[in-house]
Amino acid sequence: QVQLVESGGGLVQAGGSLTLSCAASGRTLSSYAMAWFRQAPGKEREFVAAIRSGGATTADSVKGRFAISRDNAKSTVYLQMNSLKPEDAALYYCAAKWPGIIATSPGAYTYWGQGTQVTVSS
Repeated sequence: QVQLVESGGGLVQAGGSLTLSCAASGRTLSSYAMAWFRQAPGKEREFVAAIRSGGATTADSVKGRFAISRDNAKSTVYLQMNSLKPEDAALYYCAAKWPGIIATSPGAYTYWGQGTQVTVSS
């Protein structure tokens, strides 16, 4: 079993930055793929970024502004968000899957955190 706890959300002005963290426990996550998704009210859960050993990918909507990274020693995944826009406002979720093959569909991920809220004021 894997437990994921997100943190770092909050209120930020448009153009600002936030760094989200996802602390994992329960298993050694180096062989897992880790991802960030987001969900705004009334919308479907949307892929943001994912990372595995040897590679990462980000959604086109955030490419060049968001970056995902991981620290296996700390079992933590990060999402650095820069140049935030009002449309980035959502509940951001951390997710994990094994084997560590990146997927962009929420259904491919087994473990989920509770989410951290990001609000962007214009």
